[in-house]
Amino acid sequence: MSTVSHESNAGPGSLEAQAPVAGADHARVAPGEIAIGVIIGRLSEMFDFFVFGIASVLVFPALVFPFVDKTTATFYSFAVFSLAFVARPLGSLLFRIIHEWYGRGTKLTIALFLLGTSTAGIAFLPGYERVGVASVVLLAMFRIGQGIALAGTWDGLPSLLALNAPPERRGWYAMIPQLGGPLGFLLAAGLFMFLLLQLTPEDFLSWGWRYPFVVAFAINVVALFARLRLVVTPEFTQLLKSRELDPAPLGELFRTQRASILLGAFAPLGSFALFHLVTVFPLSWAILFTQDAVTDYLLVQMIGAVLAVLSMLVSGKVADRIGRRATLAVGAVLIAIFAIAGMLPVFLQGSRMGAYLFIIVGFVLLGFSHAQAAGAINSTFPSRYRYSGAIITSDLAWLVGAAFAPLVALFLASELGVGYVGLYLLSGAVGTLLALGVNRNLEMRDD
Repeated sequence: MSTVSHESNAGPGSLEAQAPVAGADHARVAPGEIAIGVIIGRLSEMFDFFVFGIASVLVFPALVFPFVDKTTATFYSFAVFSLAFVARPLGSLLFRIIHEWYGRGTKLTIALFLLGTSTAGIAFLPGYERVGVASVVLLAMFRIGQGIALAGTWDGLPSLLALNAPPERRGWYAMIPQLGGPLGFLLAAGLFMFLLLQLTPEDFLSWGWRYPFVVAFAINVVALFARLRLVVTPEFTQLLKSRELDPAPLGELFRTQRASILLGAFAPLGSFALFHLVTVFPLSWAILFTQDAVTDYLLVQMIGAVLAVLSMLVSGKVADRIGRRATLAVGAVLIAIFAIAGMLPVFLQGSRMGAYLFIIVGFVLLGFSHAQAAGAINSTFPSRYRYSGAIITSDLAWLVGAAFAPLVALFLASELGVGYVGLYLLSGAVGTLLALGVNRNLEMRDD
């Protein structure tokens, strides 16, 4: 395969072709400008992501799977939830072709349009009582569409942010994109909690739950214009090319970077496993196995999300002092201790206070470890392979570490007891430590 990206010869229909040829002056592109674009993009994606995740517990089991018992319906709902992660690698291949032939701006436009269309489609989803099994099929199709679209929203800005940051603050700037996770969850959980408190259960299940998806669609539109404003400017286009943040030949990538792909996918495994265990899973446990109000859990999770933001800020500072690899290792060790010494004894009885502690402590550990997860993925590759390598390893990491986490956790909780979910979390932390132990090249490289 040719090593020359077609983006350099993008046709007249591409967004890049409509911009003037970039000069060599990169001084006007400040890390702060890139950070704003990254935060807006990641916030919109994660808000969309968590709106579906919360609805997978509160809405879809009753709306789409009323023909089975509640536990089985939630299993089915979590299976649909995982489809987006299964579809992401296919989406990456599809949008790679669009990127090469039509440019980064066109790719981003199509991806966010598909994401918005899929999200809006879910907002108008008819229930099983109205259309039967077609409701299940439509939900699965829209979820696959979201997964494919999310793969296409990768614009290289997180990698550019880390590379264009001051050398002594790269841990801090690598943390910034990850802030979209807790912030997106905070907004999604707050919106659902407001609707649950203001509406009757009947009204919420009939029409109230649809509003978060409408809001997600609107946020995606805003994010599209905000990111395009950065991506298609001459300065950013030139800077992205100068940093070689373009697709690399896949055959060459897999032939020369196999170890980096595999280890990069397992390096953030602990934080990715914890990601859904403190967000989606506790809601399912509260509904299926307790008599507690789900709004109480949403409130505790919102508090946890705020604490996760603070622990991410701490992680950025720590990474600049001791290095990203050491910070990831510390986070994995803390998660392992939490899983063994904290989670099993405290949560075997499944108490409400135990659940609250799990959420709060889990969010703090998630923030600290997840803050450097993307940086670990990006930094495993030389500059020539950084763009494509980061996409592939990110897709694999989410697929292995997060796609089936709610499903596995619910199975363990229903069959063995909620405390045994800690064993699953422990396996993720061990996977991270093994990957870090093998790979000695996770620190950011400038080549």
